[in-house]
Amino acid sequence: MSARFLLPIASSAIVLALTGCASPSSSPITDSYGPQPNLPEPKSSLLPTVNIATAKGWPAGIMPTPTTGLKVQAFAEKLEHPRWLYVLPNGDVLVAETDAPSKPDDSKGIKGKIAQLVMKRAGSSYPSANRISLLRDTNGDGIADQKTVFLQNLNSPFGMALVGNMLYVANTDALIRFSYQEGATQITVSGTKILDLPGGTLNHHWTKNVIANPAGTKLYITVGSNSNVAENGFDKEMGRALIMEFDIASGKARPFATGLRNPNGMDWQSQSGALWTVVNERDELGNDLVPDYMTSVKDGAFYGWPYSYYGQHVDTRVKPQNPELVARAIKPDYALGNHTASLGLAFYAAELMPQYRGGALIGQHGSWNRKPHSGYKVVFVPFQNGQPSGKPQDVLTGFLNDKGDAFGRPVGVAVDFSGAILVADDVGDMIWRVSPVGATTYESPMNQAP
Repeated sequence: MSARFLLPIASSAIVLALTGCASPSSSPITDSYGPQPNLPEPKSSLLPTVNIATAKGWPAGIMPTPTTGLKVQAFAEKLEHPRWLYVLPNGDVLVAETDAPSKPDDSKGIKGKIAQLVMKRAGSSYPSANRISLLRDTNGDGIADQKTVFLQNLNSPFGMALVGNMLYVANTDALIRFSYQEGATQITVSGTKILDLPGGTLNHHWTKNVIANPAGTKLYITVGSNSNVAENGFDKEMGRALIMEFDIASGKARPFATGLRNPNGMDWQSQSGALWTVVNERDELGNDLVPDYMTSVKDGAFYGWPYSYYGQHVDTRVKPQNPELVARAIKPDYALGNHTASLGLAFYAAELMPQYRGGALIGQHGSWNRKPHSGYKVVFVPFQNGQPSGKPQDVLTGFLNDKGDAFGRPVGVAVDFSGAILVADDVGDMIWRVSPVGATTYESPMNQAP
């Protein structure tokens, strides 16, 4: 048998062996939540813990489990790897159906092959649909009854932001602008590239998110690192592991905050007016390091990656070190659990569920580098005076079965026109809608008089 067949077989065997032999954590996942998470001594090894929740999809009649007082229904189904959501002012919902682009330099060597197999078993690494679809609920029953291809032939799109009549889409390698007309169900004209974003044949963290400031004058764009801890070389990290600020009027961009390994969700906290983000932290330091987190984002701040984590805890794997930068590293505001892969972030500002008003909804995609699994749910973190003020509360669970397989994996979260919570599920290929048990229908904004 040729070597090109032996390597995938060997890699599969290693993945299975690592999955079976990984030692479980002795600490509850709750130890890694909150403003003061437990940070034990790191445990580094040649090959990481691998504990994959194999992607299965939802069996007929089975849905995720909402918390007491809420119900869940399928807002849309039979999508193709839906990752991110954006609600337009008229109530239409945009969903990015997307996956990783081709990045051949990210799968070299035995570790790269293992990572590729991990992603496939976890429900990723399929050809990207490269489109944004529009979902419309015309009768207000909480189910999208119209679906159109809104934009196509994109390049692994992710974030979306509407400013005036311009829709900005963050492809994996560029920020693109399209002219938008309210009520349109499709855009067929070509967009205009306004900013190059780091991409290429490595492109380890490929998702790029975008959000506008309330005044509509600036855009903020997330760019993840090109590695776990700069093991591919610092030259591969130029312009990465940061949030970028783009001035719409001048067309100029600058780093806004740096040292953020893989920021994804962003939103504006209503009480403080501050920009917040959720960040996926580094892997391969054991089950109990490093917690993913959410934090307010300060202009000019450095958050540690790759030299340190959770403030000034030095990662000795990184060579050469940079003590001056470590001394500047800011501790994040709130830990979201070890390896939970927290991606989605939406502050709740609607009236439908007052128990959530002002707090943060977090979509946790779920772990592969921890035993037992962590994440695989949507949680809520209450806020007071602009800061987290309590323990996380489960909003939507049941994405894993009792065998540890994944029926679904939550990613982006959004709040629809009625105040219900929408959750993109990229393994179940669904958009879930969470609302109070007593809520029935609502009037679609499309049917309301101006």
